[in-house]
Amino acid sequence: MQFSDEGYIINMRRHGENSLILTVLTRNNGKITGYVKNALTKKNLGVYQLGNSIHLNAYARLEENLCTFHTELAVLEAVNFMNAPDKLAALSALCELCNVCLPEKDNIEVFFNKIDNFFKHINECNWITYYSYFEFYLLEYLGIGLDLSECAATGSRENLKYISPKTGRAVCAAAGEAYKDRLYAYPQYIVDKNYSPSLSEVSDLLKMTEFFLNKNFFQTHGLKFPENRANLRNRLNI
Repeated sequence: MQFSDEGYIINMRRHGENSLILTVLTRNNGKITGYVKNALTKKNLGVYQLGNSIHLNAYARLEENLCTFHTELAVLEAVNFMNAPDKLAALSALCELCNVCLPEKDNIEVFFNKIDNFFKHINECNWITYYSYFEFYLLEYLGIGLDLSECAATGSRENLKYISPKTGRAVCAAAGEAYKDRLYAYPQYIVDKNYSPSLSEVSDLLKMTEFFLNKNFFQTHGLKFPENRANLRNRLNI
């Protein structure tokens, strides 16, 4: 097996004295883990950082073998996070969620665009909105997406205001009023493809995606919800 691709570094583990086991989220080949020989040199100190975009050539004798990577820096994305604790916290959460939730070598081309958008807009004032889109579409990718189309109780497509934590389905204002303290807010800005929501709307969405990711993926697989993601909303103060 041999291929070339580019993508974002989402995990690194030291191997031996100066080599790495590197996990990269690529556009065309999904999540790929490989071995980089002699990676930890002074020359490469800035290359192997979470979030950096790299070009890679991958080779493995057999499909099931660990790939050997030859890499080259594409974009020094890490510099956008180094002196920005909030952005660094979001990057850490994104990398951990991708590393744990995504299977190796799965086709993620459509979902990859949501991740790519986060990096491309990290210096915009609404960068956290792009992070929230990533989590919303992560639910969809994992097959636990929300049904935002109509009210679960009445079938109405009007005045949708809540999401049921039991079913992940929308609930209209009238049907949900009596239970609103137990429901999540309807993510209207996602439906409208609005990239300028209020911070409270983003916070509501992240509260909801955390719940469904934990309930329907992490608990289902007997995994602990990542601490860096669990603390994200508090770190961002939203």
